[in-house]
Amino acid sequence: MSKVACIGECMVELKRAEGGLYSRGYGGDTLNTAVYLARLGAGADYITALGDDSLSDEMIAGWAAEGIGTARVARLPGKLPGLYMIETDDKGERRFFHWRDSAAARSLMDLPETPEILNALASYDVIYLSAITLSLYSPKGRARLFAAIKRARERGTRFAFDTNFRARGWPDPDIARVVFREAFEISDIVLASLEDLLPLFPYESDDELLSRIPSAEVVLKLLKPATVLRFEGVLHRTQAEPLRAPVVDTTAAGDSFAAAYVAARLAGADPVEAARTGHRLAGVVVCHPGAIIPRAAMPPDLIPATSRKASP
Repeated sequence: MSKVACIGECMVELKRAEGGLYSRGYGGDTLNTAVYLARLGAGADYITALGDDSLSDEMIAGWAAEGIGTARVARLPGKLPGLYMIETDDKGERRFFHWRDSAAARSLMDLPETPEILNALASYDVIYLSAITLSLYSPKGRARLFAAIKRARERGTRFAFDTNFRARGWPDPDIARVVFREAFEISDIVLASLEDLLPLFPYESDDELLSRIPSAEVVLKLLKPATVLRFEGVLHRTQAEPLRAPVVDTTAAGDSFAAAYVAARLAGADPVEAARTGHRLAGVVVCHPGAIIPRAAMPPDLIPATSRKASP
């Protein structure tokens, strides 16, 4: 089985319930991707830091129940996970409120066990993280992580970077632009979107944005449900199928797309087929509330049987 290291942060999630109340769960962009990767048959480990509290215990138990590896989750005495609240409008578009400045995950690159965690990255087929992940760490922490990714790539590990951008996570957009360029330079796969890139590079065309990314494999999600792919210098376009149900919540649309894309590629699908797979899963996820849909709602046979072969 192929193995993916997903690096990032999981937080306590509050979402609206009936009567003005909120229900509690958990989520985070790379954790959401890890869940869907595991459900699609790609082995996934989650790499993060949590506290020693009952909420952190509950998270780890939930990840293990999903089949996600938790051996490289650092536990920090006295720390807590972050918290976020979701509000959605009548079109399913989401708005987030975060409480995370002192969350345990922000310390991951500065722990006594950090060197062991980083050295282990070379044992995976794919390392997956997002721009949100990179926004958690200090410049020194990001440098340590990038150096470890470079070492892992020298040993055959592939790096998939998701451009998931949240302006509030960055002290200055110029810093974000520099970090994005550094990530692009070492990425094998870039999962990008206009929603993420246009705030950093306003008024640029699709072609101009793609030209900023030197990676051989780039997926650019458009503002409509479609993608432009560049693979080995050739451009391709894919269109999502019409939705079969109303949009309820767009939370984790991009995270689930990324999981299905990476899982399909690991199974041997070409990028166009992988993008179609990503659209299909995302199209189901947005029709359910919250980041993680029920297992029973997962579309069957999502990874085409013809693609179930060795990684490309």
